[in-house]
Amino acid sequence: MRRLTKKKALTMVKELDAFPKVPESYVESTASGGTVSLVAFTLMAVLAFLEFFVYRATWMKYEYEVDKDFSSKMRINIDITVAMKCQYIGADVLDLAETMIASDGLKYEPVHFELSPEQRLWHRTLLHIQDRLRVEHALQDVIFKAAIKGQAPIRAHRDDGSSDLTSCRIHGHMYVNKVAGNFHITVGKSIPHPRGHAHLAALISHDSYNFSHRIDHLSFGEAIPGIISTLDGTEKISADANHMFQYFITIVPTKLNTYKVSADTHQYSVTERERAINHALGSHGVSGIFMKYDISSLMVKVTEQHMPLWQFLVRLCGIIGGIFSTTGMLHGMVGFLVDVFSCRFQVGVYKPLTEDPMNVHEKSEPSTPSENLSEPLDIGRQLILEQ
Repeated sequence: MRRLTKKKALTMVKELDAFPKVPESYVESTASGGTVSLVAFTLMAVLAFLEFFVYRATWMKYEYEVDKDFSSKMRINIDITVAMKCQYIGADVLDLAETMIASDGLKYEPVHFELSPEQRLWHRTLLHIQDRLRVEHALQDVIFKAAIKGQAPIRAHRDDGSSDLTSCRIHGHMYVNKVAGNFHITVGKSIPHPRGHAHLAALISHDSYNFSHRIDHLSFGEAIPGIISTLDGTEKISADANHMFQYFITIVPTKLNTYKVSADTHQYSVTERERAINHALGSHGVSGIFMKYDISSLMVKVTEQHMPLWQFLVRLCGIIGGIFSTTGMLHGMVGFLVDVFSCRFQVGVYKPLTEDPMNVHEKSEPSTPSENLSEPLDIGRQLILEQ
């Protein structure tokens, strides 16, 4: 009984075979089939190779949610060169709560405002990238994924004795509250004040004012290698001694998670405005560089993703099966049409003409019925006369 049950089971399994085997004696190989197979295999290989590159490629996924982190500190990374001596200027932050943030993390370094040839080349490259970023927004995804480790050439003091170092490089970082604030660089060192703060600028001559500046780097949050911020490479030259530069910055908290970098940082957009200070003409204000920033309530999550392995295998099977089926159908259809036309030519339907069709028709035309009926009458008359 068990043997019979096993045989029945095997018989049922054989009946469910969706891939029946054809004996080799019934299979005929042709040159046309071999050619089509060669083309099909080549096309499969090329498309599978390209599909592998699609599988290796990655893309950035952007998600938006409300920023719930309001109690932590935000880091400001600064590298600005001002065309004034370091003892004449001061930098600090005053937030919306009238809290003055200490600038102990900033360093004042006397430098030349002019750049060396290597630094000027780096600066031009940075400006070119900024121009392309304004046009090609997808380039930012490439920068996110690349995480370039390069950095600007190190500044070297040129002690040639021809002139003193008349500019000041302010660089470093500082931590501020996650509220709107104002980072500014103006004349005089800052001192605490019951109503805020003040700068000692009374002893500095107006002739020494020159707020021409170059922003080598300005970012918010964790410093990430290769990320180019909006104001990086900005250079402003002032023709007037009393001049005000204003930057209105909107900061967007960003969580970046790529295969090379995972960090909490911030992106920002900026609007610029500048004007000369002339009290006689009604243009009032304080000379300096003012960066007023505000923090958005939305947070952006940027995640690098790529195609899953199962999806790659499904697409690969679709390519191979689709090409195999399509080429088989095309080969069968072309073979059928060739056979049809070949048979018609062999039968003579499409046989080329060698004589005039009218002459052929007259030769092959049968006798009329009247002529066929008159022949028996003539034979009967002849028999009667003979009798």
